[in-house]
Formats: sequence, structure tokens, C-alpha cells
Amino acid sequence: MVNHNNCARLNRVILPPCLPGGNMKTAGALPESGSVISVRGGIVDIRFENRVPPIHSLLRTGQQGKIIIEVLSQLDGRNVRGIALTPTQGLARGMPVTDTHGPLLAPVGNATLSRVFDVFGNPIDRGPVPANVEWRSVHHLSPPLARRSTHSEIFETGIKIIDVLMPLERGGKAGLLGGAGVGKTILLTEMIHNVARQHEGVSIFCGIGERCREGEELYRDMKAAGVLENMVMVFGQMNEPPGARFRVGHVALTMAEYFRDDEHRDVLLLVDNIFRFIQAGMEVSGLMGQMPSRLGYQPTMSTELAQLEERIANTDTGAITSIQAVYVPADDFTDPAAVHAFSHFSASIVLSRKRASEGLYPAIDPLQSNSKMATPGITGQRHYRIAHEIRHTLAQYAELKDIIAMLGLEQLSPEDRNVVARARRLERFFTQPFFTTEQFTGIKGKLVSLQDALDGCERILQDEFKDVPERALYMIGTIDEAKIKNNFVKARVKPQPGIPG
Repeated sequence: MVNHNNCARLNRVILPPCLPGGNMKTAGALPESGSVISVRGGIVDIRFENRVPPIHSLLRTGQQGKIIIEVLSQLDGRNVRGIALTPTQGLARGMPVTDTHGPLLAPVGNATLSRVFDVFGNPIDRGPVPANVEWRSVHHLSPPLARRSTHSEIFETGIKIIDVLMPLERGGKAGLLGGAGVGKTILLTEMIHNVARQHEGVSIFCGIGERCREGEELYRDMKAAGVLENMVMVFGQMNEPPGARFRVGHVALTMAEYFRDDEHRDVLLLVDNIFRFIQAGMEVSGLMGQMPSRLGYQPTMSTELAQLEERIANTDTGAITSIQAVYVPADDFTDPAAVHAFSHFSASIVLSRKRASEGLYPAIDPLQSNSKMATPGITGQRHYRIAHEIRHTLAQYAELKDIIAMLGLEQLSPEDRNVVARARRLERFFTQPFFTTEQFTGIKGKLVSLQDALDGCERILQDEFKDVPERALYMIGTIDEAKIKNNFVKARVKPQPGIPG
């Protein structure tokens, strides 16, 4: 029998293959039965006569044990309260409940690559149950400080505006902040594609509160891009109970920790959407009867988020680099969910609805976005200087927009007109065709190295392209493509003899 006095410290449990899902009782464990005494939505109170199960234990009830409950609190010496991880239809008072003598477990190992799982580790891609996997508890402590790496390193994404202005940290956490429909999911899928090509690492996609349609589309896109063999996908879908959506992030993180600690590989963990994790915790907290705090959020929000985020770290053996989409309710960046998530990020990428309406994709706001890595000691003096000049130029342009709107560009001084010309060319150079949107745009995707992106920005700041039309810089990769594109356009509109040009 697995000793489960402290499930948070339980490291790994290997279960026999006859136990599907890895969440039945372990071999040799005597079933301890209780009975349901109350059901309130997804909250179930259960009475045990002999021994109450520990916190985070899984309980099974209903027909064939299909209803799974996780213990969240011990009410007294005989009663526990749990949250259902599956729908509770058909559950009634007096039904028997079986203790599985273990916490929620997640499958780990190379056999999980290219597969899609739910919160219980069951494959949902219509494929066979993976063999040769190990089952581990999803409740782990964050790595100790002695194991963490103190060396800061840039994590290249191949996306120009991110690598130049808001570089990501290897082993760090980056947030994609924005409202609905500004391109968070598209940016995440592009990063998966680029990391698989550039870093040859493992990508784990965690869909928290995802729509079924989005998950199915993502699976097909990753399969078509040829990166599925180095990727694991875990979904807690929108139609699932809040308990399942609340735990699916821990399942994905347990899989990522295996590749970091056992395989010594770099892992890219993508979460879409971390707000749904906070929202699921809010629903669980409300069902448990806890008094809500500001704007209805749970009083334990900061603790629950920190327990998840602090497990994402850079250690001496490998790194988990996380990129998390953050839905901002009503585009209000003072919302407690956005503020608490923001405090954990080493880089914040803010997506702008205004830039999206102007056709500037990726629609990243370069002045609101920032990164703690953008210092001379980490990026280098040249990179820091170029990024500082770009921000200064774009900030000047933002200040001049009101004057241009009222008086026109002709009323500006020659120096200010040069600033506007540089800023507009920089904005268009920072647009980039994505591999994941080729089927919609018809433009082949581009992956641009950091060095090429810096060279292009520096040449624009030096007015090398002041005679090149702005449209030639739109949706290109490296800066040299602008001249090729401009020459091609000139050749197409070359005036014919006898017709005025």
C-alpha cells in the first residue's frame, strides 16, 4: 500500500498496467468505504467510519466508480469535503465511496510524446493507451533554491519584435496579455512551431478552459507542421467541471518536470489560458463556501497561483520555459487576476486591439510590453542600445500623433518628420508572416534570428531605408527582403512607352 500521509511530497508511484488512468487504488491496498452525506453541485461531503483520507486523496463513487472526487478539506474526525473532477449526475446521498489511497496521478515518459491527454492521463486522441509510462503525483514542491540556476540566458523565439524589445528568459515565465480576439493563441502556436525547429526541445501545451474546437484545430495544425512528435497536449476543456480545469495545469507541469529532471531536456510549457486556472479556482472556492475577496475572486488566489508558477524554474539539469496567455477581463489591466499573474512574469507581452485593427501583426504594443532581461549585462551593449533607441523613437511618434491628427504631417519640423518616418518603418518591419497562418494569408512564414532582427532595426534607425516605401517593409523577414520587394513592385508598375508615369 502506498503511504500517503503527505501527498505533496510523494514523488513517484509506478502502477501496474491493469489500472487504467493510473488513479485506481494501488495494488494490495484495502478499500476503505465511506458514504455520501450531501451533494451541492460539484461539492460532495463524505463520511468515513474508520479513517478519513488525507487531503488531495482521490475517491471514487457512482456506477463503476466513474465519479471521481478529490479531498480538499477534512471537516472533522469522520467527515471530508471534496470537489468532483467529473460530472456528478446520478450521485445521491448514501452512495458508497471508495478511497483510492493516492492522489491524482499523471503519466510521464517518452511514450506520452505526440499524444493528447485529459486531466486523468487518459488519451483523448482516439489512439491506444500508451505503454511504458510512469505515473507520478501531480502535487510536487517547487525545486529548492540550491538546485536553481543563477545564470540568465536569452531564449530566442524567431519573432522579431519579441526578441529585440522584450527578450524571453530561458527558464523564465512570459505572459501574453490581451483581450479576446487579438491573437494570443496564434502567437502561442507560432512559438511552438519555432521552438521545435530552432531548439529541438519538448513542447507541452496545456489548454485550461479551452474550447473543443480550438483544441482540435491546434492538434491538426501541429500535425501538419510536423512538430507533434516532440509535443504533449493536455486539455481541461471548457465543458468540464471546475475541479478538472483547476488540476489540469498541475498535470501538464508534472509532465514537464519529468523531461527537465529525468531527461535533462529544455521544455517549453505553453498555457492557454492561465486566467481560466484562476477562474476555476474561484469557482471551487465559491462552491466550498469561502468568503470571496475583491471582485469575487477567491481569498487564496495568490497562494494557488504561486504554488503552480514557482514549480516553473531553471535548474542545473534543464529548464522549463513557460509562455502563458492571460485573458484580461474587459481589457482592464488592474483586474486582480491580471495583477497577480503579472507579478510572476519575467517578460510581459501586451497585445493591442488598436494595432490589430491597423493590420500590424503580431499586434504587440512595444511601449506597454517589457522584459526584465532587457539590461546591458544580459543582452549586451549593442542590443540594449538599439532597443532603447527604438522605444525612444516609437514614444516620440506616439506623442506626435495628436499633432498630426489635428494639423497634418506637413506642420511638423523636418526633424520630427524624420522621427515619424523611422517609427512607421520600424512598426512595419516588426510585422512578420507566421508559419501557422500561411493557409489564411498566402504568405510563407519567416523565422528571423536575433542578429538579423537587430541589423534590420539598426539600418532603419540610420535612415538607410528612408527612400524605400513603407509597404516594402510590411510582412517581411530580414531587412534585405525590403529592397527585393520594392524592386519587384517597381518592375510590376513600370510605365509603358507613351503613357505618362
